[in-house]
Amino acid sequence: MSQQQLMQRKADATPRGVGVMCGFFVDRAKNAEIWDVEGRRYIDFAGGIGVLNTGHLHDKVRQAVAEQLTRFSHTCYQVVPYESYIELAEKLNRLTPGQHAKKTALFTTGAEAVENAVKVARAFTGRPGVIAFGGAFHGRTMMGMALTGKVVPYKVGFGPFPGDIYHAPYPNALHGVSVEDSIAGLEKLFKYDVDPSRIAAIIYEPVQGEGGFYVAPAEWVRKLRQLCDLHGILLIADEVQAGFARTGKLFASEHYDVQPDLITMAKSLAGGFPLSALTGRAEVMDAPAPGGLGGTYAGNPLSIAAALAVIDAMASEGLIERAETLGQLLKEKLHGLKKDVPQIAEIRGLGAMVAVEFNQPGSHAPDAEFAKAVQARALADGLILLTCGGYGNVLRFLFPLTIEDAVFDEALGKLEKALRG
Repeated sequence: MSQQQLMQRKADATPRGVGVMCGFFVDRAKNAEIWDVEGRRYIDFAGGIGVLNTGHLHDKVRQAVAEQLTRFSHTCYQVVPYESYIELAEKLNRLTPGQHAKKTALFTTGAEAVENAVKVARAFTGRPGVIAFGGAFHGRTMMGMALTGKVVPYKVGFGPFPGDIYHAPYPNALHGVSVEDSIAGLEKLFKYDVDPSRIAAIIYEPVQGEGGFYVAPAEWVRKLRQLCDLHGILLIADEVQAGFARTGKLFASEHYDVQPDLITMAKSLAGGFPLSALTGRAEVMDAPAPGGLGGTYAGNPLSIAAALAVIDAMASEGLIERAETLGQLLKEKLHGLKKDVPQIAEIRGLGAMVAVEFNQPGSHAPDAEFAKAVQARALADGLILLTCGGYGNVLRFLFPLTIEDAVFDEALGKLEKALRG
């Protein structure tokens, strides 16, 4: 069936609210390459929005899921438990930052992990309030949308949202928000809007994902920890997009000298299978009563098998180190183009979590049209890129860390061509 026929079926059968970027349909994929139903090949620098750090159908992931499928696919862990859930929890307790005692609960989506982080924080502290940041993205559920710091398209038309949610500025030097400005914003919340004794948690992204790949300054993270400790507030690190080797560390929080109380993770945890996790201090995680956490599909055994394979592959294939190598090569390419592409305002990122932001030449005005044009030219040439940022003027790069050198070099050539126009 042709792409055009499939697009018509899509329009007839699915709602317009499910926005789709590409005008073609995938037939098969392997590692960093996708082939559509008409046989055209694409290099995937989107990775299912950061889900495929180990690539499409990594051999270890495919084999682990196939083996699990010969045994059982679902019992609901809360009804009939299975050892693999415990094994993955033990690994995450060990691998996440901090030497304190930890416990882990498994869920299905990143939004679920965030929602349960809020539940756990409220249960432990007995407080209702949560503070998030401008530009944040924490999911499409009602609590996730409330925490998200971007209205269009995520929040428009969907309110009212849960109460006791507050937003402060995220530090962003390019846009004139210093560490001091952000902390002052928090202090103003405590002065004008909410007593800090009512705040259960502050949730932040060590590297904002949808917000534009802005990296949290180390000084700011230390100040968040100090504020939390001063007021008895829990610190939640949302690592749904930044986790699992993307930043050159297994977790982005490892770039800082403080530890969060709770960490949410999903996306590349399970190599394309739906799984999320919440790991935190043992005494905090034990606050909800039995039955307070869970979900029918939470901790699906096929996804857990995939996650165990992902963790093995990341260690055995040196993907943490490879993230640093690939990210550096990408940044060097972009810096080399800066003098010929005056729209490039900033190149930033940790490891392979790299972004380039565009402004109108000679101006601080965001240039979303240029970002869209580069994205369109790249797609026409067989390279899939994603935009992000509050103004839509940022390109982010989420290629598999397993990408072959030759394919990566080819993609950089296509990127250069798209940037030069």
